[in-house]
Amino acid sequence: MKYGSLVFEENEFLMIKKYQEENVTIEDYAHKNVLEILSQHMTIAMRLNAEDIPFDIITINSFIKVSGASGIRQTFQIVAPNEVDIKQNKISVISSLGASVIGRAVGDKISYGLPGDRVSLVITKVTQPNSANKNTTEEIKTKKETIH
Repeated sequence: MKYGSLVFEENEFLMIKKYQEENVTIEDYAHKNVLEILSQHMTIAMRLNAEDIPFDIITINSFIKVSGASGIRQTFQIVAPNEVDIKQNKISVISSLGASVIGRAVGDKISYGLPGDRVSLVITKVTQPNSANKNTTEEIKTKKETIH
């Protein structure tokens, strides 16, 4: 992991914990395993104020691009469980894929899928919608460096 552990905004951390407690639908063994791993990672995760979250961290409502060695390329958005819309590529934060990427950053690798059919993916891009702090952090730093 790029930052050594998962990184969460404090309020989102609490929301995800709540979603996990309310989740009664476990798709399969792999989904249950992913949620258990997420819970374990959350015990040691960094919890930051919203304005301190790095621009490349996957948060709720982030748009994510992933790619794999087999040519897989996928773009999706992480959303709250009640906002899921597969046709618009809106994936629940507590789905297998959502739980695998939440709190991670660009460049991080994940393993996704059922045992025997797992796919290794790399997070290649994260875009933060409607978030000036997260969206412009990189641009501002670049502009300042260019000026000096």
